[in-house]
Amino acid sequence: MPAQVRRAFHRCAFVTVLTVLAACAGREEPAPVPQPEETAEAVLQLSALSFDALPGWNGDDQGGALAAFQVSCGALEKKDPGAAMGGQGSFGTVADWLGACAAARQTPPEGARGFFESWFRPWRASASGDPNGLFTGYYEPLLSASATPDARYRFPLYRRPTDMLVVDLGAFSSEFDGRTITGRLADGSLLPYWDRTAIDDGALGGQGLEIAWTDDEVALFFLHIQGSGRLAMTDGRELRVGYDGQNGHGYYAIGRELVAMGELTKEEVSLQSIRDWLKANPEQADAVMQTNPSYIFFRVLEGPGPIGGQGVPLTPGRSLAVDHRIIAYGAPLWLDTSLPDGTPWQRLMIAQDTGGAIRGPVRGDIFFGTGQEAEWRAGHMKGQGSYAVLLPAALSARLAGGN
Repeated sequence: MPAQVRRAFHRCAFVTVLTVLAACAGREEPAPVPQPEETAEAVLQLSALSFDALPGWNGDDQGGALAAFQVSCGALEKKDPGAAMGGQGSFGTVADWLGACAAARQTPPEGARGFFESWFRPWRASASGDPNGLFTGYYEPLLSASATPDARYRFPLYRRPTDMLVVDLGAFSSEFDGRTITGRLADGSLLPYWDRTAIDDGALGGQGLEIAWTDDEVALFFLHIQGSGRLAMTDGRELRVGYDGQNGHGYYAIGRELVAMGELTKEEVSLQSIRDWLKANPEQADAVMQTNPSYIFFRVLEGPGPIGGQGVPLTPGRSLAVDHRIIAYGAPLWLDTSLPDGTPWQRLMIAQDTGGAIRGPVRGDIFFGTGQEAEWRAGHMKGQGSYAVLLPAALSARLAGGN
Protein backbone atom coordinates (compact mmCIF):
# COMPACT_ATOMS: atom_id res chain seq x y z
CA MET A 1 0.00 0.00 0.00
CA PRO A 2 1.41 3.47 -0.86
CA ALA A 3 2.80 5.39 2.13
CA GLN A 4 0.45 8.33 1.52
CA VAL A 5 -2.56 6.05 1.87
CA ARG A 6 -1.13 4.54 5.06
CA ARG A 7 -0.59 8.02 6.52
CA ALA A 8 -4.12 9.05 5.58
CA PHE A 9 -5.51 6.09 7.45
CA HIS A 10 -3.32 6.69 10.46
CA ARG A 11 -4.86 10.14 10.79
CA CYS A 12 -8.35 8.61 11.02
CA ALA A 13 -10.02 6.52 13.68
CA PHE A 14 -10.71 2.98 12.48
CA VAL A 15 -14.43 3.70 12.70
CA THR A 16 -13.92 6.06 9.77
CA VAL A 17 -12.80 3.10 7.69
CA LEU A 18 -16.03 1.31 8.56
CA THR A 19 -18.05 4.35 7.53
CA VAL A 20 -16.30 4.56 4.18
CA LEU A 21 -16.72 0.82 3.72
CA ALA A 22 -20.47 1.04 4.15
CA ALA A 23 -20.64 4.04 1.81
CA CYS A 24 -18.84 2.09 -0.92
CA ALA A 25 -21.03 -0.96 -0.57
CA GLY A 26 -23.75 0.31 -2.95
CA ARG A 27 -27.33 -0.90 -3.16
CA GLU A 28 -26.83 -4.31 -4.74
CA GLU A 29 -24.38 -5.69 -2.21
CA PRO A 30 -24.93 -5.84 1.57
CA ALA A 31 -22.52 -3.74 3.64
CA PRO A 32 -19.37 -5.87 3.97
CA VAL A 33 -19.00 -5.06 7.69
CA PRO A 34 -20.50 -8.06 9.53
CA GLN A 35 -23.52 -7.22 11.66
CA PRO A 36 -25.05 -9.48 14.31
CA GLU A 37 -28.43 -9.55 12.57
CA GLU A 38 -26.94 -10.25 9.13
CA THR A 39 -28.07 -13.51 7.50
CA ALA A 40 -25.25 -16.00 7.11
CA GLU A 41 -23.97 -16.37 3.57
CA ALA A 42 -24.88 -19.62 1.83
CA VAL A 43 -22.11 -22.18 2.10
CA LEU A 44 -20.89 -24.41 -0.71
CA GLN A 45 -21.63 -28.05 0.07
CA LEU A 46 -20.33 -30.90 -2.07
CA SER A 47 -21.62 -34.46 -2.30
CA ALA A 48 -19.89 -37.20 -4.29
CA LEU A 49 -21.39 -38.38 -7.59
CA SER A 50 -20.47 -40.71 -10.42
CA PHE A 51 -20.05 -39.57 -14.02
CA ASP A 52 -23.05 -41.75 -14.89
CA ALA A 53 -25.16 -39.48 -12.66
CA LEU A 54 -24.37 -36.40 -14.78
CA PRO A 55 -27.30 -35.89 -17.21
CA GLY A 56 -26.03 -35.70 -20.77
CA TRP A 57 -22.40 -36.43 -19.91
CA ASN A 58 -21.92 -38.93 -22.75
CA GLY A 59 -23.58 -36.58 -25.26
CA ASP A 60 -21.14 -33.69 -24.81
CA ASP A 61 -17.97 -33.24 -26.83
CA GLN A 62 -15.64 -32.35 -23.98
CA GLY A 63 -12.88 -31.38 -26.42
CA GLY A 64 -13.95 -27.73 -26.15
CA ALA A 65 -13.78 -27.89 -22.37
CA LEU A 66 -10.36 -29.55 -22.55
CA ALA A 67 -9.03 -26.65 -24.64
CA ALA A 68 -10.45 -24.13 -22.17
CA PHE A 69 -9.02 -26.09 -19.23
CA GLN A 70 -5.58 -26.07 -20.89
CA VAL A 71 -5.84 -22.26 -21.08
CA SER A 72 -6.64 -22.09 -17.35
CA CYS A 73 -3.71 -24.39 -16.63
CA GLY A 74 -1.43 -21.80 -18.18
CA ALA A 75 -2.42 -19.43 -15.37
CA LEU A 76 -2.26 -22.07 -12.64
CA GLU A 77 1.22 -23.20 -13.65
CA LYS A 78 2.57 -19.69 -12.99
CA LYS A 79 1.45 -19.79 -9.36
CA ASP A 80 3.19 -21.05 -6.24
CA PRO A 81 2.30 -24.77 -6.03
CA GLY A 82 1.67 -24.37 -2.32
CA ALA A 83 -0.82 -21.55 -2.80
CA ALA A 84 -4.49 -22.19 -2.17
CA MET A 85 -6.58 -22.63 -5.30
CA GLY A 86 -9.11 -20.22 -3.85
CA GLY A 87 -12.83 -20.54 -3.47
CA GLN A 88 -14.73 -21.62 -0.39
CA GLY A 89 -12.68 -24.62 0.72
CA SER A 90 -12.47 -28.06 -0.94
CA PHE A 91 -10.37 -26.92 -3.91
CA GLY A 92 -7.01 -27.71 -2.30
CA THR A 93 -3.76 -26.15 -3.43
CA VAL A 94 -2.39 -25.39 -6.87
CA ALA A 95 -0.18 -28.48 -6.53
CA ASP A 96 -3.31 -30.66 -6.37
CA TRP A 97 -4.17 -29.57 -9.91
CA LEU A 98 -0.78 -29.57 -11.63
CA GLY A 99 -0.81 -33.30 -12.44
CA ALA A 100 -4.09 -32.91 -14.29
CA CYS A 101 -2.71 -29.89 -16.09
CA ALA A 102 0.35 -31.82 -17.24
CA ALA A 103 -1.84 -34.67 -18.46
CA ALA A 104 -4.22 -32.27 -20.21
CA ARG A 105 -1.38 -30.95 -22.34
CA GLN A 106 -0.71 -34.47 -23.61
CA THR A 107 -4.37 -35.24 -24.39
CA PRO A 108 -5.80 -34.80 -27.91
CA PRO A 109 -9.34 -33.40 -28.27
CA GLU A 110 -10.81 -36.84 -29.03
CA GLY A 111 -9.49 -38.11 -25.70
CA ALA A 112 -11.09 -35.37 -23.63
CA ARG A 113 -13.85 -37.42 -22.00
CA GLY A 114 -11.44 -40.15 -20.97
CA PHE A 115 -9.07 -37.54 -19.58
CA PHE A 116 -11.70 -35.94 -17.34
CA GLU A 117 -13.00 -39.33 -16.19
CA SER A 118 -9.46 -40.46 -15.30
CA TRP A 119 -8.20 -37.34 -13.58
CA PHE A 120 -11.34 -35.95 -11.91
CA ARG A 121 -14.29 -36.95 -9.78
CA PRO A 122 -17.66 -35.10 -9.88
CA TRP A 123 -19.27 -33.54 -6.80
CA ARG A 124 -22.79 -32.12 -6.68
CA ALA A 125 -22.67 -28.48 -5.60
CA SER A 126 -25.36 -27.04 -3.37
CA ALA A 127 -25.97 -23.78 -1.51
CA SER A 128 -26.43 -24.90 2.09
CA GLY A 129 -28.19 -28.01 0.80
CA ASP A 130 -30.05 -26.50 -2.18
CA PRO A 131 -28.56 -27.68 -5.51
CA ASN A 132 -30.65 -25.34 -7.65
CA GLY A 133 -29.50 -21.95 -8.87
CA LEU A 134 -29.84 -19.27 -11.53
CA PHE A 135 -27.81 -19.23 -14.74
CA THR A 136 -27.63 -16.17 -16.96
CA GLY A 137 -25.46 -15.24 -19.93
CA TYR A 138 -23.17 -12.56 -21.31
CA TYR A 139 -21.49 -11.80 -24.62
CA GLU A 140 -18.93 -9.58 -26.32
CA PRO A 141 -20.72 -6.58 -27.88
CA LEU A 142 -19.51 -4.58 -30.89
CA LEU A 143 -19.74 -0.78 -30.72
CA SER A 144 -19.06 1.93 -33.27
CA ALA A 145 -16.38 4.30 -31.97
CA SER A 146 -14.03 7.13 -32.86
CA ALA A 147 -10.55 8.05 -31.66
CA THR A 148 -11.65 11.69 -31.42
CA PRO A 149 -14.91 13.21 -30.15
CA ASP A 150 -17.38 15.10 -32.30
CA ALA A 151 -21.10 15.86 -32.34
CA ARG A 152 -21.91 12.20 -32.97
CA TYR A 153 -19.18 10.41 -31.02
CA ARG A 154 -19.47 12.04 -27.62
CA PHE A 155 -19.72 9.26 -25.02
CA PRO A 156 -16.27 8.40 -23.62
CA LEU A 157 -14.88 4.96 -22.84
CA TYR A 158 -12.46 5.46 -19.95
CA ARG A 159 -9.20 3.86 -18.90
CA ARG A 160 -8.61 3.11 -15.23
CA PRO A 161 -8.05 6.43 -13.42
CA THR A 162 -4.66 6.93 -11.81
CA ASP A 163 -6.19 8.44 -8.68
CA MET A 164 -8.38 5.41 -7.93
CA LEU A 165 -7.04 3.45 -4.96
CA VAL A 166 -8.02 -0.06 -3.87
CA VAL A 167 -7.36 -0.56 -0.16
CA ASP A 168 -6.97 -3.98 1.49
CA LEU A 169 -8.82 -3.71 4.80
CA GLY A 170 -7.28 -6.97 5.96
CA ALA A 171 -4.02 -5.05 6.40
CA PHE A 172 -5.68 -3.16 9.27
CA SER A 173 -7.63 -5.92 10.98
CA SER A 174 -7.93 -9.67 10.41
CA GLU A 175 -11.68 -9.19 10.90
CA PHE A 176 -11.75 -7.76 7.38
CA ASP A 177 -9.51 -10.28 5.59
CA GLY A 178 -10.41 -10.48 1.92
CA ARG A 179 -12.35 -7.20 1.96
CA THR A 180 -11.37 -4.11 0.03
CA ILE A 181 -12.68 -0.63 -0.56
CA THR A 182 -12.11 1.61 -3.55
CA GLY A 183 -11.67 5.33 -3.12
CA ARG A 184 -9.70 8.49 -3.79
CA LEU A 185 -7.62 10.81 -1.64
CA ALA A 186 -8.94 14.32 -1.00
CA ASP A 187 -7.36 16.67 1.55
CA GLY A 188 -5.72 13.79 3.39
CA SER A 189 -8.89 11.70 3.63
CA LEU A 190 -9.98 8.64 1.71
CA LEU A 191 -13.36 9.20 0.07
CA PRO A 192 -15.57 6.87 -1.98
CA TYR A 193 -14.66 6.98 -5.65
CA TRP A 194 -16.92 8.85 -8.06
CA ASP A 195 -20.18 7.08 -8.86
CA ARG A 196 -21.78 6.80 -12.29
CA THR A 197 -23.70 10.07 -11.96
CA ALA A 198 -20.58 12.05 -11.07
CA ILE A 199 -18.59 10.46 -13.90
CA ASP A 200 -21.37 11.12 -16.39
CA ASP A 201 -21.36 14.73 -15.19
CA GLY A 202 -17.65 15.09 -16.02
CA ALA A 203 -15.75 14.08 -12.87
CA LEU A 204 -13.03 12.43 -15.01
CA GLY A 205 -12.89 15.06 -17.73
CA GLY A 206 -9.57 16.63 -18.69
CA GLN A 207 -7.43 13.71 -17.47
CA GLY A 208 -6.81 12.14 -20.87
CA LEU A 209 -8.38 8.84 -19.83
CA GLU A 210 -10.50 8.38 -22.95
CA ILE A 211 -9.73 5.27 -25.01
CA ALA A 212 -12.36 6.25 -27.57
CA TRP A 213 -15.76 7.87 -27.91
CA THR A 214 -18.91 5.98 -28.88
CA ASP A 215 -22.09 7.22 -30.52
CA ASP A 216 -24.50 5.16 -28.42
CA GLU A 217 -24.84 5.85 -24.70
CA VAL A 218 -27.08 2.84 -24.16
CA ALA A 219 -24.70 0.46 -25.95
CA LEU A 220 -21.88 1.85 -23.81
CA PHE A 221 -23.91 1.17 -20.66
CA PHE A 222 -24.36 -2.46 -21.69
CA LEU A 223 -20.65 -2.71 -22.50
CA HIS A 224 -20.06 -1.86 -18.84
CA ILE A 225 -22.36 -4.70 -17.82
CA GLN A 226 -20.67 -7.20 -20.16
CA GLY A 227 -17.19 -6.08 -19.06
CA SER A 228 -15.52 -6.46 -22.46
CA GLY A 229 -16.22 -5.84 -26.12
CA ARG A 230 -14.98 -4.70 -29.50
CA LEU A 231 -14.82 -1.22 -30.98
CA ALA A 232 -15.32 -0.76 -34.72
CA MET A 233 -13.32 2.43 -35.18
CA THR A 234 -14.18 5.02 -37.80
CA ASP A 235 -10.62 4.77 -39.18
CA GLY A 236 -11.13 1.10 -40.06
CA ARG A 237 -9.41 -0.46 -37.06
CA GLU A 238 -11.06 -2.83 -34.61
CA LEU A 239 -10.04 -2.63 -30.97
CA ARG A 240 -10.80 -5.19 -28.31
CA VAL A 241 -11.27 -3.72 -24.83
CA GLY A 242 -11.48 -5.51 -21.52
CA TYR A 243 -12.21 -4.87 -17.87
CA ASP A 244 -9.53 -2.97 -15.96
CA GLY A 245 -11.24 -1.94 -12.75
CA GLN A 246 -14.46 -0.81 -11.13
CA ASN A 247 -15.29 2.24 -9.05
CA GLY A 248 -16.18 0.33 -5.89
CA HIS A 249 -19.90 1.02 -5.91
CA GLY A 250 -22.26 -1.94 -5.84
CA TYR A 251 -23.94 -3.13 -9.03
CA TYR A 252 -27.68 -2.41 -9.26
CA ALA A 253 -29.74 -4.06 -12.01
CA ILE A 254 -31.72 -1.35 -13.78
CA GLY A 255 -34.29 -3.94 -14.84
CA ARG A 256 -35.31 -3.91 -11.19
CA GLU A 257 -35.77 -0.15 -11.42
CA LEU A 258 -37.97 -0.44 -14.50
CA VAL A 259 -40.11 -3.06 -12.76
CA ALA A 260 -40.44 -0.76 -9.72
CA MET A 261 -41.49 2.06 -12.07
CA GLY A 262 -44.14 -0.14 -13.61
CA GLU A 263 -42.53 0.07 -17.05
CA LEU A 264 -41.73 -3.65 -17.33
CA THR A 265 -42.85 -6.80 -15.57
CA LYS A 266 -40.33 -9.25 -14.12
CA GLU A 267 -41.19 -11.67 -16.90
CA GLU A 268 -40.49 -9.06 -19.57
CA VAL A 269 -37.06 -8.06 -18.30
CA SER A 270 -34.21 -8.89 -20.69
CA LEU A 271 -31.26 -7.07 -22.18
CA GLN A 272 -33.35 -6.42 -25.26
CA SER A 273 -36.45 -5.13 -23.46
CA ILE A 274 -34.38 -2.84 -21.24
CA ARG A 275 -32.46 -1.50 -24.24
CA ASP A 276 -35.67 -0.92 -26.17
CA TRP A 277 -37.16 1.02 -23.26
CA LEU A 278 -34.06 3.20 -22.86
CA LYS A 279 -34.04 3.97 -26.59
CA ALA A 280 -37.75 4.80 -26.58
CA ASN A 281 -37.48 7.03 -23.49
CA PRO A 282 -34.30 9.11 -23.99
CA GLU A 283 -35.52 11.83 -21.61
CA GLN A 284 -35.56 9.31 -18.74
CA ALA A 285 -32.73 7.02 -19.85
CA ASP A 286 -29.90 8.81 -18.03
CA ALA A 287 -31.75 8.85 -14.71
CA VAL A 288 -32.55 5.15 -14.98
CA MET A 289 -29.00 4.15 -15.96
CA GLN A 290 -27.61 6.24 -13.11
CA THR A 291 -29.55 4.19 -10.58
CA ASN A 292 -26.67 1.74 -11.14
CA PRO A 293 -23.75 3.59 -9.47
CA SER A 294 -21.20 0.97 -10.57
CA TYR A 295 -18.82 2.12 -13.32
CA ILE A 296 -16.32 0.00 -15.27
CA PHE A 297 -12.93 1.07 -16.63
CA PHE A 298 -11.28 -0.59 -19.62
CA ARG A 299 -7.96 -1.31 -21.27
CA VAL A 300 -7.08 -2.15 -24.86
CA LEU A 301 -6.39 -5.87 -25.26
CA GLU A 302 -3.77 -7.28 -27.56
CA GLY A 303 -4.09 -10.85 -28.79
CA PRO A 304 -6.91 -13.27 -28.05
CA GLY A 305 -9.76 -12.28 -25.81
CA PRO A 306 -11.87 -11.25 -24.11
CA ILE A 307 -10.02 -11.78 -20.83
CA GLY A 308 -11.89 -13.17 -17.84
CA GLY A 309 -11.32 -12.73 -14.12
CA GLN A 310 -8.73 -15.52 -14.11
CA GLY A 311 -6.67 -13.44 -16.50
CA VAL A 312 -7.07 -15.84 -19.43
CA PRO A 313 -8.96 -15.58 -22.74
CA LEU A 314 -12.56 -16.78 -22.58
CA THR A 315 -13.94 -19.57 -24.75
CA PRO A 316 -17.49 -19.10 -26.10
CA GLY A 317 -19.84 -21.75 -24.74
CA ARG A 318 -17.21 -23.16 -22.37
CA SER A 319 -16.27 -20.30 -20.02
CA LEU A 320 -18.47 -19.74 -16.99
CA ALA A 321 -18.45 -16.70 -14.72
CA VAL A 322 -18.86 -17.77 -11.09
CA ASP A 323 -18.65 -16.29 -7.62
CA HIS A 324 -14.88 -16.65 -7.33
CA ARG A 325 -15.06 -16.21 -3.57
CA ILE A 326 -16.71 -19.65 -3.56
CA ILE A 327 -15.67 -21.48 -6.75
CA ALA A 328 -11.97 -21.60 -7.65
CA TYR A 329 -10.87 -20.33 -11.04
CA GLY A 330 -9.91 -23.15 -13.38
CA ALA A 331 -12.35 -25.68 -11.92
CA PRO A 332 -14.36 -27.73 -14.45
CA LEU A 333 -18.12 -27.59 -13.84
CA TRP A 334 -20.76 -29.87 -15.37
CA LEU A 335 -23.66 -27.50 -16.02
CA ASP A 336 -27.24 -28.68 -16.43
CA THR A 337 -29.65 -25.90 -17.39
CA SER A 338 -31.74 -24.76 -20.38
CA LEU A 339 -31.37 -22.05 -23.01
CA PRO A 340 -34.08 -19.38 -23.43
CA ASP A 341 -35.75 -21.46 -26.17
CA GLY A 342 -35.93 -24.47 -23.86
CA THR A 343 -33.02 -26.37 -25.40
CA PRO A 344 -31.08 -28.29 -22.71
CA TRP A 345 -27.61 -26.95 -22.00
CA GLN A 346 -25.69 -29.89 -20.58
CA ARG A 347 -22.00 -29.42 -21.04
CA LEU A 348 -18.67 -29.13 -19.31
CA MET A 349 -17.68 -25.55 -18.50
CA ILE A 350 -14.56 -24.02 -16.95
CA ALA A 351 -14.74 -21.37 -14.20
CA GLN A 352 -12.76 -18.52 -15.73
CA ASP A 353 -14.59 -15.30 -14.92
CA THR A 354 -16.71 -13.51 -12.34
CA GLY A 355 -19.20 -10.63 -12.20
CA GLY A 356 -20.73 -8.15 -9.79
CA ALA A 357 -24.13 -9.84 -9.95
CA ILE A 358 -22.78 -13.40 -9.74
CA ARG A 359 -23.17 -14.26 -6.07
CA GLY A 360 -23.67 -17.59 -4.35
CA PRO A 361 -22.48 -21.21 -4.47
CA VAL A 362 -24.80 -22.21 -7.34
CA ARG A 363 -24.83 -19.24 -9.69
CA GLY A 364 -23.27 -18.81 -13.11
CA ASP A 365 -23.03 -16.61 -16.19
CA ILE A 366 -22.38 -18.36 -19.51
CA PHE A 367 -20.10 -16.61 -21.98
CA PHE A 368 -21.81 -16.99 -25.35
CA GLY A 369 -19.23 -15.19 -27.51
CA THR A 370 -20.00 -12.46 -30.02
CA GLY A 371 -22.61 -11.87 -32.74
CA GLN A 372 -26.39 -11.65 -32.90
CA GLU A 373 -27.12 -15.17 -31.65
CA ALA A 374 -24.76 -14.68 -28.69
CA GLU A 375 -26.45 -11.38 -27.89
CA TRP A 376 -29.92 -12.90 -28.07
CA ARG A 377 -29.00 -15.83 -25.85
CA ALA A 378 -27.21 -13.63 -23.33
CA GLY A 379 -30.04 -11.12 -23.22
CA HIS A 380 -32.76 -13.67 -22.58
CA MET A 381 -30.89 -16.28 -20.52
CA LYS A 382 -32.46 -16.78 -17.09
CA GLY A 383 -32.37 -20.55 -16.64
CA GLN A 384 -32.73 -22.55 -13.46
CA GLY A 385 -30.25 -25.36 -13.14
CA SER A 386 -27.47 -27.01 -11.20
CA TYR A 387 -23.87 -28.01 -11.59
CA ALA A 388 -21.34 -30.54 -10.43
CA VAL A 389 -17.78 -29.52 -9.59
CA LEU A 390 -15.01 -31.74 -10.96
CA LEU A 391 -12.14 -32.05 -8.50
CA PRO A 392 -8.82 -33.87 -9.09
CA ALA A 393 -9.07 -37.55 -8.18
CA ALA A 394 -6.42 -37.47 -5.44
CA LEU A 395 -7.99 -34.42 -3.83
CA SER A 396 -11.40 -36.08 -4.10
CA ALA A 397 -10.08 -39.16 -2.30
CA ARG A 398 -8.87 -37.00 0.57
CA LEU A 399 -12.21 -35.22 0.77
CA ALA A 400 -14.02 -38.56 0.81
CA GLY A 401 -11.80 -39.78 3.65
CA GLY A 402 -9.43 -41.84 1.52
CA ASN A 403 -5.65 -41.74 1.46
